[in-house]
Amino acid sequence: MFTWLSANIANILIVLALIAVVTGVIVKMRKDKRKGKSACGCNCAHCAMHGACHPQGKET
Repeated sequence: MFTWLSANIANILIVLALIAVVTGVIVKMRKDKRKGKSACGCNCAHCAMHGACHPQGKET
């Protein structure tokens, strides 16, 4: 078991770092969504989802 861990420690650390980054991104996106922020590029005239993003008819 320890031989396998020592042989793969670099891969394990990389995977843990990637998991931490992805988790951080998801947490940030959820916080922004709760605050009402959007990842929208604000070019609603050319967006297929403009009706769902800004249902009040406001274009930002």
